[in-house]
Amino acid sequence: MDQLSKYVPLLARILIGGMFLPAGLTKMGDVAGFAIYMQSGGLPGLLAWPAILFEVALGLSMILGFKARPMALLGAGFCVLSAVLYHFVPADPMQMAMAFKNFAIAGSFLMIFAHGAGAVALDK
Repeated sequence: MDQLSKYVPLLARILIGGMFLPAGLTKMGDVAGFAIYMQSGGLPGLLAWPAILFEVALGLSMILGFKARPMALLGAGFCVLSAVLYHFVPADPMQMAMAFKNFAIAGSFLMIFAHGAGAVALDK
């Protein structure tokens, strides 16, 4: 069991990073549309490129286990901010599910922040 547990943080990072990397890459195909979406939450559209690049960097950081702790802390904040600005709509059950999903992912990031990337990572 202990042999297997050394790979669990890697699997967790791949699952989390595997969500952020393609999300960021997909947004590169419609930056203008994403900028409009950002404005709907009250943020300036000029933050579209930084947000996209952050998502890509966050995904890669998690998958590779590189600078995992600081990136995980930033990722937790990113998820909470996204939940509050774009998904916290009590009248809409689907948006609330998305908000709580973001809060759960933030919790996962906080576990990585607290415990590090694990044995199988570029961080040592």
